[in-house]
Amino acid sequence: MDSARMTARLADIAAQAGVSEATVSRVINGRAGVSATTRLAVVAAMDVLGYERPARLRERSAGLVGLITPELNNPIFPALAQVIEQVLTSRGYTPVLCTQTPGGSTEDQLTELLVDRGVTGIVFVSGLHADSTADMDRYVKLAGRGVPFVMINGYSEKVSAPFVSTDDRAAVRLAVAHLVELGHERIGLAVGPRRFVPVVRKIEGFVQAVRTLLPYTAEQAEAFVAHSLFTVEGGQAAANTLLDKECTAIVCGSDLMAFGAVRAARQRGLAVPGDVSVVGFDDSPLIVFADPPLTTLRQPVEAMGRAAVNALLEEIGGTPAPHAEFVFLPELVVRGSTGARR
Repeated sequence: MDSARMTARLADIAAQAGVSEATVSRVINGRAGVSATTRLAVVAAMDVLGYERPARLRERSAGLVGLITPELNNPIFPALAQVIEQVLTSRGYTPVLCTQTPGGSTEDQLTELLVDRGVTGIVFVSGLHADSTADMDRYVKLAGRGVPFVMINGYSEKVSAPFVSTDDRAAVRLAVAHLVELGHERIGLAVGPRRFVPVVRKIEGFVQAVRTLLPYTAEQAEAFVAHSLFTVEGGQAAANTLLDKECTAIVCGSDLMAFGAVRAARQRGLAVPGDVSVVGFDDSPLIVFADPPLTTLRQPVEAMGRAAVNALLEEIGGTPAPHAEFVFLPELVVRGSTGARR
């Protein structure tokens, strides 16, 4: 390769990895003075750009694995991504994180990009597989192209693949039981759009718990469900609907929605938890710094991430894991946002 092409290649890799050309040169030539993280970033950049690795670097990775997540505003998605990337790296694979953003690339476009780059497999987190109105043929076609994949938090019987999920029904039952023990009788559920599988499951768990623990019918329980977006603003809007129905406790579909519920209560001059108890869902690392610290349902992120990677690597290795759903039990973490009904 002539010097001009070599310089162009170094510049491309350096730009992709966010390092200097000198650093790229040190990695390619196996020189010291480069951290393991930086070396991994350079190798990943070479793979993404389609450059052939030098022989000394080829043995260090078993291939690229794509990870497609929704936007990273919700802290649960970076938390999952971090676990999955750590496990993939420890197993010799190079993770490639692809994030959907409003107005940016769609899941289908990101999938095509990864397939074009020759990825060994793909992990989908809370993608279209969780949307009951989406066409699942996209995944059938992907399997037909010989690309192994695994799904996190969402399920469709139309797709033959391993699924890894939190038990949404059990999670909400835990939350309702906790609130009933505190004396609450008018309990609301603030969740996202009904078309999403995790939302439907949360509603089923809510209705079952309310019918069992309180003197309500299924129809009456459904009246205490408010749909909005999985955002702070969405939680605020849903909480206002439930507060208008005189709910003294609200279970939310995400921690971000729970922040919105706390805001809605305070704007009405209500104290949390003095007047209104609020339960979140996810338990991201920043939740303990909330005011008050948020009672929430913790997704077992570490276990789920490891299970997803293990299932994918079994697919890649030719010994497929069962094409079924692996369901993980959540944990109720009681902090300061729930209290006895006044």
